[in-house]
This record gives sequence, structure tokens and C-alpha cells, in this order.
Amino acid sequence: METKTIETHHVPVRYFEGGKGEPLVFLHGAGGVTAEDPFLAKLAEKYHVYAPLLPGYGDSQECGELREMLDITLHTWDVVAALGLKDPILVGHSMGGMIAAEMAAIAPNDVSRLGLICPAGLWLDDHPIPDIFAMLPYELPAVLFHDVEAGTALMTAGVALDDPEWLKGFLVQNARQLGMAGKILFPVPDRGLSQRLYRVKAKTVLVWGDGDKLIAPVYAHSWKKAIAGAELVSVPEAGHLMTLEKPEHVAAAIGKLG
Repeated sequence: METKTIETHHVPVRYFEGGKGEPLVFLHGAGGVTAEDPFLAKLAEKYHVYAPLLPGYGDSQECGELREMLDITLHTWDVVAALGLKDPILVGHSMGGMIAAEMAAIAPNDVSRLGLICPAGLWLDDHPIPDIFAMLPYELPAVLFHDVEAGTALMTAGVALDDPEWLKGFLVQNARQLGMAGKILFPVPDRGLSQRLYRVKAKTVLVWGDGDKLIAPVYAHSWKKAIAGAELVSVPEAGHLMTLEKPEHVAAAIGKLG
């Protein structure tokens, strides 16, 4: 994937681009995304992929003008416009799924195909979502991955979780990302999205890991009920970060969009 920059009204946006085929915009989760992400590589086998970084992620600039979910939703539409795209396939993972759903609800006639990978945005009192930003690094793999040992290696690139240099870099990165993610995800309970999902007209595929311990699979049924005609694809032996654990399975599910 190539790393590029485009200008929007508020801030320059860094994004990854690669592949050939129909345009697909991928919106990353709270953990961010890199040009080497295996899921992007899988998507690029079929689609022309654009993966913009939210301000504060990677080497992108922060942007204080984006203050709340509506600002971020409209900003992401600005990114799509700056890329020169009309009605791309819109795919989002976790936090990115929440943004994608808001985009499809706000502008239902501009999104005809929507892929939501274990999206955030809804809240069930009986199944509270853990606050990952309050967790220490060593606690994260058990929540984010089905295979905790393999997930730890993926998260740290084989470096020990208590390695001082890795930990320092992780904490700095986490602090930058929390500045943006907090505007989207907090307060954690439903921020009104459930009342807007009826407006989504897009053909929608929901993808969920059977072993998701962050946003439990029970949430998938709430999403399916809220979006008319949505199709649910369950991925076995996959946790919340199934784009890392099972990239080929998730890409195949997104392929149902055409």
C-alpha cells in the first residue's frame, strides 16, 4: 500500500492506497491501521482500497476542530470527496464501523454498500463493553484476540509486553489516539446511533467474530435488527481484532457486497 496525503477543509489527511477494482474506503478502529496491515492487502486483491487515518493516528496531524461525532462523520465525508469518489463501498472496523454507520445514516442516498466489522456504537446494559483505554498493555490481548498467545505476538511484533522501549512507544501512541477516539467512543453507552440506523438504505454485511470478548456477538443481532436487510456473517475462532487474526475470512465476507 502506498502512503499519500490529501487536503480537507480542516486538516491534511494521510491515507493508504492500493489495489485495483471498485473503490472501497476502509475506516480503521481505535487501534489504527498500518500500510502493512494484512486485511488491507486482502482487500486490495479485489478492490481499489483507500484507508484514511483519523487525525492523531500514525504520522497524521491532530485536529482540535473535530470535536464530536458529527464533526468526525462530516470530516470523513470530506475525505471521500477529496479522494474524488462517489458511492464507494464503505467498510469500517469497530470504531471505524461506527463512523461508517453514521455516514450511511446521515447520507443514505450516497452509500449503496456498507460493510461493518464488529462495529462500536450500540450499548446493551446486560453486556457492557470493556474500556480498553483504561487497560494496561498486558491485559489487552485477552480481550482483543481469540488466540491470546498469537494475538500478543501480532500486537507487539514479537517484542515482550514489558519491554521498556516498546511500552514507551505504545503509551505515547495510545495517548495521541485516545485524543481522537475519546471524542467518538466516550461516553461508552449508545450515543444515539441506534435511533438513526433505520435511515440506512445500503446493502449491509455485518461481520462478527464468534470469540469477540470486547463487543460480544450478541451485539450483532441488535445491529441486524436495526438495519433493514442486513446480512450477518459469523467468523469462527476469531476475536475483536479478526482483521489481524482472520483477514482472509473477513475479506471474503466483505466480498459479499460485490
